[in-house]
This record gives sequence, C-alpha cells and structure tokens, in this order.
Amino acid sequence: MDDTIAPPRLTRLTFHGPLSEDRAARLIRRLTDGVTPTAPATVLDIGCGWGEFMLRLLEATPGATGVGIDLNEDDLARGRVNAEARGLAERVDFVRESAVDTARGPADIVLCFSASHALSDARPPEHTTAALHALRRLVKPGGRVLLGEGFWQRQPAPSELSAMWPEASASEFHDLCGLVDLAIAAGFRPAWIESANPDEWDHFESAYQSDVEEWLAAHPDHPLAQETRDRVDRHRRMWLRGYRGVLGLAYLTLVPVEQGTATSGLLAARTEK
Repeated sequence: MDDTIAPPRLTRLTFHGPLSEDRAARLIRRLTDGVTPTAPATVLDIGCGWGEFMLRLLEATPGATGVGIDLNEDDLARGRVNAEARGLAERVDFVRESAVDTARGPADIVLCFSASHALSDARPPEHTTAALHALRRLVKPGGRVLLGEGFWQRQPAPSELSAMWPEASASEFHDLCGLVDLAIAAGFRPAWIESANPDEWDHFESAYQSDVEEWLAAHPDHPLAQETRDRVDRHRRMWLRGYRGVLGLAYLTLVPVEQGTATSGLLAARTEK
C-alpha cells in the first residue's frame, strides 16, 4: 500500500454543478448571439471555482476578458492551468478573494453559479435577496447576469430535511416563482428561466464522488480511508435520502432594468404595495 497516494478531488467534474454540455452550449449561445446590444467585452465570475463556463464563454467571444474570484486556491490553480492550456491565460485572471462588497465590475456578463452565498454574509434565505442586489450593481447597463440558484421543487418533508445538511430548513430556499419574483424586485427582468433536470443532477452527484469511490476501492486500508469513507457515505445519504428530487437549481438569465424607468422591478414592487 502506498500511503502517499491521497484521495483525488473532483477530477471527474467538468462543471461544479448540475450542468450538461448541451445546456452549457445553449447558455453560451444565448449570451453571445446578438442578445446584448454589443458583443460582451468583460466577464465577471463570482465563486468561479475553476471557471470552466467562463473559459468557454471567453472562447466564444474573441477579445473579451474575464475575472474569476473564489476562496479555494486549489480550484483557482486548476482554472489557471486550464486557461494556459487553451491559450486564454492573457485574457483571464483567477483571483483569491471574497466576493462580499467586491470592488470588481461592473461587467457585461456576470456569472454566479451556486455562489450567491459568496456575495453576502446574510443567512439563508435573506442572502439570496442581498446577492441579487449585489449582482444588479455588478452588471453593466445592457449586460446580463447568469444566476444558478437553488430552489425547492416541492416543500421538503421533515424526514428529508433531517437527512440533509445540518440545520437544513424548509425556509432556506424559495420556490421557483418566489426566486424569480426576488430577481424582479432587485431590478431585473428574467429573459430566460430554466432548471437542471434529473439527469444533470444524477450526473453531477455521481461525478462529484466517483473518483473518490474508486480510490476507496483500491486503497481500503489507507490511513485516510476511514475518514474519506465516512465523508462520501454521509454525502451520498444526504443526496439520496434528502434533497434528490426536492432541491432544484434554476438557471436564470437576467437583464438589468434601466435605472430611473417606471418599470424597474423595485419601483414596480413598491407601487404594488
């Protein structure tokens, strides 16, 4: 047994979320094929991880530049290596820093995939509202925000909540309509609403752990094996007994409403009251 072989980390994942190749390609086409008044020149990726979607977006928009911010240096390093291999190193920066009150932006396209928590210190579900207002500040007029955000597909049962992460609560997420309403109130119009399908979720969750599962099968007596088994078994139960078929992930393409117009989401929401 080689005690120096540590468990791998996320090597089977292309995107850090339930996102298929087909959906990613459609999203990129929608962001680049004449939807915005001018070709996007700047991209900001909040909680970017290794920034695979951002890199593909830059490949589709020659001349555009991108900045990805995250706190995980391992993921950022992976992004830098991928950018170098694809000839994008001069057009993208991967920066280790917090997104709370970030001075980055505004950008033509702002990406925020399952990272709204990175934009605010507020606790769920208030962090979603705070994140949407932050995203409204970070996008240029005429630009787009692509938000990947969790929502309840249906109200979770108590037994499902108890199988999820610690302190999981039915109030932690909104339903899809409630999430879209929050985006409108923050000053956006939803140009496109879609959500990850079951196949995308199953692919993501399986790929999330498959490299570690194979490592455990090959190294059952490794000094880190028991700790690793406990971790992956706990996560699998959380997924299969807890949030599978309950938690959804929406992909919202959001257009900022021009400031000062009577149709702004915030003004409209106040008027309705």
